[in-house]
Amino acid sequence: MVAETLTADRAKAYTPVVGIGEAGTVKVAYGVYEIAANVEDGDIFEMCRIPAGAVVVDGFVRADDLDTGTETLDMDVGWAANGNEAADPDGFGNLGVWTGDAVAGIKPEAQIYFPLNGSLKNGPVTFTAETVIQVEANAAAASGGTGTLSVGVYYILQ
Repeated sequence: MVAETLTADRAKAYTPVVGIGEAGTVKVAYGVYEIAANVEDGDIFEMCRIPAGAVVVDGFVRADDLDTGTETLDMDVGWAANGNEAADPDGFGNLGVWTGDAVAGIKPEAQIYFPLNGSLKNGPVTFTAETVIQVEANAAAASGGTGTLSVGVYYILQ
C-alpha cells in the first residue's frame, strides 16, 4: 500500500481553532483518530491545529497498544510547515519504537503514553502562524496497528 495523510476531525481546515482569551491562560488543542488499517511507513496523522501566536508548553500522545508481540511501530510527533516555521516531524518527540507494555507508576495498563518533549526540553515553542500538529510513521507495526490515537497540546497565547 502507499503511505497517506490521514486527518482527524480537529485538524480539518474548517474546524475552528481556539485562539481567544486572556493572555497566559492555558488552552488545549486535541485530536483523536481511529486507525482502521495497519500503519504504514510514511503515513501522516494530522491530529489538531494550534493558532498563530500559540506558545506550546506541554502535551501528550496516547494510543491503544498499536503493535503487539515484537514491536516495530515507530512514529514521531511534531508539526507541519505553516508558511513561517519549517516542518519538524519529530519536533515534539522522536519516540522510537512504540511499546504498549504496562509500566508501573506511569501507565498501569497496556497502552501508549508519551509526554511531548523534543524541542520543549529547551523551553516553550512559539508558532507565528496556524500550525498542524501531526504524528508521522517511520516504520509499520509488526502485528495489529489498529486502534485509537490521540494527541493533546497545551499552549498559551502571547
